[in-house]
Amino acid sequence: MRSRELVGTTSKMGSAPSALDESKAEGQALFELANLRPERTGLPFVVFISQKGGARHDVRVKVARGAKVRPSEMITVSVRPTVRAVKGTLDPRDLALLMRWIELNEDVLIAYWDGIIEYTEDAIDAIRPIG
Repeated sequence: MRSRELVGTTSKMGSAPSALDESKAEGQALFELANLRPERTGLPFVVFISQKGGARHDVRVKVARGAKVRPSEMITVSVRPTVRAVKGTLDPRDLALLMRWIELNEDVLIAYWDGIIEYTEDAIDAIRPIG
């Protein structure tokens, strides 16, 4: 009986992720994000920052109109090599504001992403608002 369980587990591990697995991964990814409210950033939307964790891409931030949002509703924006929306679309005016904010805080965003800034509250304290 035990060997059947192992065989079943092994074969499942080799299969493509299910919608439930992807939903759990999105939920976990959202949990690992720190949300910065507009009063902190000077932007008209919420910015979510994170550490690299297991990501295979370079530094990114996510933005949304409010803190209570589904991961699928977030707009993903690369920080480097250029600031650009990589998932979703952002109004050109909002993107221009976000670009200014990223330029102002790029060192903090990268240090937090790389784990040089270990604690979220230290990253948040180092963030400077635009305006």
